[in-house]
Amino acid sequence: MRIGIDVGGTFTDVVLVDDATGKIAYTKTLTTPRDLTEGVLRGIKKVIETAGANIEDLDHIVHGTTVGTNALIERKGAKTGLITTKGFIDVLEIGRFQRPQEGLYDIFVDNPEPLVPRYLRKGVEERINSKGEVVKELDEDSVREVVEFFRDEGVESIAVSLLFSFANPAHEIRIREIINELYPEAYVSLSSEISPEFREYERTSTTVLNAYLQPILERYIDRLSAKLREEYNLEDLRIMLAHGGIMPAETAKKHAVTIVNSGPAGGVLAGTFIGRLVGSDNVITVDMGGTSFDICLIEKGQPVVTTEGKFEGYPVKVPIIDVNAIGAGGGSIARVDSSGMLNVGPESAGADPGPACYGRGGEEPTVTDANVVLRRISPESFLGGEMGLDADKAKKAVEKVSSRLGMSVEEAAAGIIRVADAKMEKGISVSSTEKGYDLREFSLIAFGGAGPLHAVQIAQDLKIPRVVIPPLPSDFSAFGLLVADIKHDYVKSYIVSEERVDLELLQRYFEELEERAVNQLRKEGVAEEDINVQWSMDMRYVGQSYEINIPVERGFRFTEESFGKIVERFHNRHQQKYEYSSRDEKTEIVNLRVTSIGKTPDIKLRKLEKGGRDPGKALKYEREVWFNSDFVTVPIYDRARLLSGNVLPGPCVVEEEFSTTIIHPGWKGMVDDFGNLVIERSE
Repeated sequence: MRIGIDVGGTFTDVVLVDDATGKIAYTKTLTTPRDLTEGVLRGIKKVIETAGANIEDLDHIVHGTTVGTNALIERKGAKTGLITTKGFIDVLEIGRFQRPQEGLYDIFVDNPEPLVPRYLRKGVEERINSKGEVVKELDEDSVREVVEFFRDEGVESIAVSLLFSFANPAHEIRIREIINELYPEAYVSLSSEISPEFREYERTSTTVLNAYLQPILERYIDRLSAKLREEYNLEDLRIMLAHGGIMPAETAKKHAVTIVNSGPAGGVLAGTFIGRLVGSDNVITVDMGGTSFDICLIEKGQPVVTTEGKFEGYPVKVPIIDVNAIGAGGGSIARVDSSGMLNVGPESAGADPGPACYGRGGEEPTVTDANVVLRRISPESFLGGEMGLDADKAKKAVEKVSSRLGMSVEEAAAGIIRVADAKMEKGISVSSTEKGYDLREFSLIAFGGAGPLHAVQIAQDLKIPRVVIPPLPSDFSAFGLLVADIKHDYVKSYIVSEERVDLELLQRYFEELEERAVNQLRKEGVAEEDINVQWSMDMRYVGQSYEINIPVERGFRFTEESFGKIVERFHNRHQQKYEYSSRDEKTEIVNLRVTSIGKTPDIKLRKLEKGGRDPGKALKYEREVWFNSDFVTVPIYDRARLLSGNVLPGPCVVEEEFSTTIIHPGWKGMVDDFGNLVIERSE
């Protein structure tokens, strides 16, 4: 058995897969912000009871945690110092002279403050050139002076990012040795290990982020690991990373920056898995929880991965799945501003106190409250009946909006839903249409507790022809953790034009990276037959500022002829991506990349019992639900009783233990063999 745990802003989702029987059990518990381990342990206990399972059969746990994300959002990371080459202490401040995107129309918006204040950024005497040659030896006395200053200032974590350490890490390694001698309690992050690539700003930013978060993540993982050993005698805890892979906890806690925003990656992997099941290689996944709406584009069965991402405005130079998150969730708060305009989010009621209908002290109107007012959510069936909702409190909260707008409570609730939908539609367009993709060629896979409530309306507005609501949508990201493979990324900067490339050196670099990658998986106990290795290189035209990643076959033998094929591959990819290429111009290599993958056993989903088109056996009752501009009496179906082949014409509502799907007029749902609810326009 294996368990996946995804900690969200409102709920902690837990999924158990029994590989012996194919049985899947899932549950939710409220997230416990003051100590996240409490909600995690409560969820483990609950899902084991739900499954009627024996804890001795548990092989491992995969955990997606928001600890790093929350610490960064709230600026509650460790007190951090930065050691860099003398003369470069202001690289974090200078950046790239770019204003944030939001500053296009708002002159008061600025880039976030550096995580390390200037008095804790120190330069040391040393210089290595771009070829990795030592030009000036490291002045160890200047390092000792800085370390003693940091110790006296109570710095908890130290980031080390020297100018050309990606070409030769010797000076960074020696600095760590000195820190360990003088201040062994300090956490140390080296740029040559965290992000060994050129571009000193992004590399330094990534290393600082790692240093800022590492003490927080390490303490959390150690605390959780200790509790798992104490209560369940479990040693195998794995952590989900933002690049879509997992790592053993001991390895992952040294790479804290890769854990930020890792939760959404689980949903993307699960979306890729379901996309294959329903025959859709081009997919938009949307995860709507209590606080956010996470969007990812999957093209030809592969999630889009970037090495040019940002976390809370800070650039990160590590591979991450390209997830666009916006502040729109079930807990998003609706307000009427001073100009009389209705706004929804990004502020959220979160788990505590939560929406007004939770009855936990919240009084502000939220998207969930609006759905309750419109009777799209049944107060009696919420969370499988475990947590009743207070419809009167939801109505009272929405009245704050309706009274300001001079309309009925139901019209105001419908307005809240439409504004929230519009925000989510804009977010999807940014990730797809604005990058040249045609949404008519994609399916929308919607999950999260609130995603199925809004998905069909969003698809209708964006002309997406197909919506898929997978099984257990509210725990879908936790399910995705269990289909993730163990994954490690290795990179080496090798900046050289095509006519000057040393093919023997290029071959050696790739083979050295592969050796490191495979050895790491072997150390983690991955069997040889489960090891897969991928090669690629970042290339660009000489003079370009940014590069394109070009796949290279593992074990590729570099000759003048074969390297010419890689160059041609770059021209073709450039043409595909930007609609032009320039074969008369010279290209250059920038980075070499090797990814090692340890295959996780496949999950074999049970097939549903076959049924006819009539879903009558799943009919619970009928009730009035708001569609378009009035209440309409519609059938309410129990998803647990639906059979393969059932067809559900809209308008109707499909309820399940932890989520609700709304099928609008003009659409119909069909249940496939694996329990996916595939919704398309009626003929």
